[in-house]
Amino acid sequence: MTLTTPALIAASRMSFALAATLALAACSGSDTPAEHSSADRAEGHTSSSAGLPAGHIQAGEQLARTKGKATGQSCVDCHGAEGNAPIDATYPKLAGQYHDYLAHALQMYRDGDREHALMSQQAKDLNDQQIADLAAYFGSRETHLRDLHGID
Repeated sequence: MTLTTPALIAASRMSFALAATLALAACSGSDTPAEHSSADRAEGHTSSSAGLPAGHIQAGEQLARTKGKATGQSCVDCHGAEGNAPIDATYPKLAGQYHDYLAHALQMYRDGDREHALMSQQAKDLNDQQIADLAAYFGSRETHLRDLHGID
């Protein structure tokens, strides 16, 4: 897929806005938990991944390589091998992310509480076990994420 310059600019701005929002939320010092997906709220969950079954790394690895029905793409088609080599600079690296963050993001995409043209379609048919498995797999991979502390 080739993106036009305006589309790249819009995607870059959206990515920056998301990063800024996450950074501000992390620095807020609030003890209030993040907003939960509608499925979590309906079931009385108290944290983003509460109530999810235990995730299995091997099942997550297999699922990450399986083509989705909605888009015909697998997780690794867009996020790269083990989630470390996205095909586009606006796509996040998944490897080494917190399991809880990955699970919460997938739940929100699935439930329509977080929107992205591709991810919302990819996640809509995932069940809780699949979300837990994907979060376990990508969270267990060696990270190529870099901390920005100390960068001038």
